[in-house]
Amino acid sequence: MVTVFKNAKVFDGTRFLVGLRDVVVDGGEVTAVTEGGQGSHDASADYVDCAGKTLIPGVIDCHVHLMSTGASDSSSFHDPFSLQFYNSVAQMERTLKGGVTTVRDAGGTDLGAKVAIETGVVRGPRMSIAVNIMSQTGGHGDFHLVSGADSPFMAPHPGRPSGVADGLEGVQRKTRELLRAGADHIKICSTGGVLSPRDDPRHSQFTEAEIAVIVAEAAAQGAHVMSHAQGAPGIKNAVRAGVRSIEHGIYLDDEAIDLMLDNGTYLVPTLQAPQAVIKSAEAGSALPQSVVDKAHAVIEAHYASIAKAHEAGIRIALGTDAGVGPHGENLEEISLLAGVGLSTGEALAAGTSVAADLLGHDMVGRIGEGALADLVVVDGDLSTEDVRGIEDRVNSVYQGGELV
Repeated sequence: MVTVFKNAKVFDGTRFLVGLRDVVVDGGEVTAVTEGGQGSHDASADYVDCAGKTLIPGVIDCHVHLMSTGASDSSSFHDPFSLQFYNSVAQMERTLKGGVTTVRDAGGTDLGAKVAIETGVVRGPRMSIAVNIMSQTGGHGDFHLVSGADSPFMAPHPGRPSGVADGLEGVQRKTRELLRAGADHIKICSTGGVLSPRDDPRHSQFTEAEIAVIVAEAAAQGAHVMSHAQGAPGIKNAVRAGVRSIEHGIYLDDEAIDLMLDNGTYLVPTLQAPQAVIKSAEAGSALPQSVVDKAHAVIEAHYASIAKAHEAGIRIALGTDAGVGPHGENLEEISLLAGVGLSTGEALAAGTSVAADLLGHDMVGRIGEGALADLVVVDGDLSTEDVRGIEDRVNSVYQGGELV
């Protein structure tokens, strides 16, 4: 069935096209982009009237946790083990309906969820997965508690190995285990974080040598490494070791920015994440006070770092850390990126073409002949209107040419 999106203002992933355009979709792909109202289309086609609307590529979120339900999530301590998988079905659907058609999961989601989407068992965004988070003992991804108990959050199970490893041989073996479990990329922690109550976001974790082994082992299998990295020393260790993207980047300094530029390293800011922690605390969640204090402490530095990185020319790709905050509100990150200085086109590109380049996808993140028909119709003309608030203006979402 042919579908024609008529008279749309089109952002093609890199720029706004001049004038209004008709976008023709057939067989799940874009087959033509013509001047609005000028093309000769199949009389039997379905028509989507996009007058007064903007058509953008389906958004790509480069940092989500689809198996997690929120910053204050304590359900894993008392819910039946398998309930997390059933909950994730709604979380994946909310993500898709919110305008995100592709995600890079940063830990927690195993191969079964990805296969369920690919085979049509459930509906959700196209997905690449890390399976679990690699961390040193006592690091941001080590969920052993000072009580002596192990938190069930991201606990190992068949299909999701533990991510904790130490030493050159240990991290090499762990990388291989995660790849064996179906990881498309590897997620590491090279610093402490906000949600881990007993470490400091400014302190480094894993040595540069350990990270280099992880990067080399992943590269041997065609995979890249994303690094949770908030403090400057850990950011620099990760960049020198060859990771593909820095996640969060809260305390960037000039040397870290120069290293990222020299190495072509992407930055995935996740500006929503600290805000989500604070909102959760204000809503009465039982988060440790140390976690809430850290979230408040990083906000100003986080915004300043991302603004400085943007001014320096670092490639910024959209990521939200959804799962710390609510699923389905991902497009708020576009508004936040605009708030730290990205233009409308730059903020939209961060969630489309730049994100696609980061993930190595050439069929999504763009509107053009041969691209997959992952499309979002947004109310208003974004080429002339403020992009902030885009999350409240999603009109309809299409994945592979089908209305979600």
